[in-house]
Amino acid sequence: MKKAYLKNNNQGLILINSIVFGTIATILIVGLTSWFVVTIKGAQDLEKRELAFHIAESGAEYYRWHLAHDNDDYQDGTGEEGPYVHDFLDKDGNKLGEFSLDITPPPSGSTIVTVEVTGTLEEDPSISRTIRTQLAIPSFAKFAFAADADMRFGEGTEVFGPIHSNGGVRFDGLAHNVVSSARDTYDDPDHGGDNEFGVHTHVSPADPNPPSSVPSRPDVFEAGREFPLPAIDFEGIISDLASIKTEAQGPGGHYFAASGSLGYHIVLKTNDTFDLYRVTSLASPSSSCNNALGQSGWGTWSINNQTLIDNYDNPSNGLIFLEDHVWVDGQIDSARLTIVAGRFPDTPSERRSITINTDLLYTNYDGSDVIAIIAQDNINIGLVSDDDFRIDAAMIAQNGRVGRYYYRKPFNYYWWSYPGCSPYHERDTVTLYGMIGTKNRYGFAYTDNTGYETRNLIYDANLLYSPPPNFPLTSDQYETISWEEIE
Repeated sequence: MKKAYLKNNNQGLILINSIVFGTIATILIVGLTSWFVVTIKGAQDLEKRELAFHIAESGAEYYRWHLAHDNDDYQDGTGEEGPYVHDFLDKDGNKLGEFSLDITPPPSGSTIVTVEVTGTLEEDPSISRTIRTQLAIPSFAKFAFAADADMRFGEGTEVFGPIHSNGGVRFDGLAHNVVSSARDTYDDPDHGGDNEFGVHTHVSPADPNPPSSVPSRPDVFEAGREFPLPAIDFEGIISDLASIKTEAQGPGGHYFAASGSLGYHIVLKTNDTFDLYRVTSLASPSSSCNNALGQSGWGTWSINNQTLIDNYDNPSNGLIFLEDHVWVDGQIDSARLTIVAGRFPDTPSERRSITINTDLLYTNYDGSDVIAIIAQDNINIGLVSDDDFRIDAAMIAQNGRVGRYYYRKPFNYYWWSYPGCSPYHERDTVTLYGMIGTKNRYGFAYTDNTGYETRNLIYDANLLYSPPPNFPLTSDQYETISWEEIE
């Protein structure tokens, strides 16, 4: 009996253990199976979401391609309101999903197009991904200073923004951004001896000559220097003045033929109007204030007498074209203007210039105020200019230079004393907020300490993608300037 009891007891324990371990095994199998199912489903969902994301990305790339072929079509070639839906096919032509484009055209004065693209799957439309991208064409104002000639920035020059020249650059001031040149080496016209680096400085200790290594000079080039870089297509991106003239002559613009005198004076106002004067005489230099350097076009470029023609509303298309020399000053408030001086047919001896002698100002510095000054020849600061003044504008001298003529200092000749161009030969500070584009060598000061002692060049980054009306662009190709997933 005892043996039988023990035998039955052992069988009961085995049965219980079997049930327990079987239950545990079942739970583990069920758990593992559920985990595998969830993992596989998660992987499948992730794969679907990734596919939806790639479909959305392909939609953004498609529209960038579309703009490259038709850069002002914001209705996807349909001529109708969006959204615009396209099938997404595999290599065999099977539909995997579709993308939908929601396009926001550029606001007035901007080249920035905003596109929201949603990608969805054919097999599971509940899965979607949405990205938002901004596309824009950069303007010529991608630099604080762009030039097509050898440049020299002297001591006292401080530049806030990138600088590039197709020629060499001698920089002896302080650059807060990159200074670049298309030249590897060049013969600095202001310094004898061997060729120097494409971007170099004579601030002590002056750079060595090539083939020595380029020293690090953060005291001059805070963000460094780069050379050689590709040249700017200066000829290709300079605004077509003839086309601006045509648009200014049409509805919404202002066109003024030759003044019949010395030129025009525009005084901008904060009430969206401007006064237009006819310039009848210029300040006469003294006999000892003369063209000592034999500069082409030298003169005082300073108004003596003028007569008011009328007050005009700012043009609705922002274009003012004057077929004569122009003087500009004043202040705007929430205005976007392009002022051009030129005469056609384009003959070098008849090219027109623009002069700024007193403040030309914005009220707002958030991109809502912008002025372009485009001269067929030079952009000048004249003899009788303010001692301390500011110019808020993007300035381009199409065939000439941006700068100030040489007004000689007082000098003594044996027992004779000559006043020169005193007291205007020396000026204190000029601050330029915007950008400068110049065909020839720029300058507001000379090595004998005449001109403006301090020159502050401050880059207006708003000009890059929100330039003034009809301002030249660097290309007709859109670039992606921002990208984010929003869903």
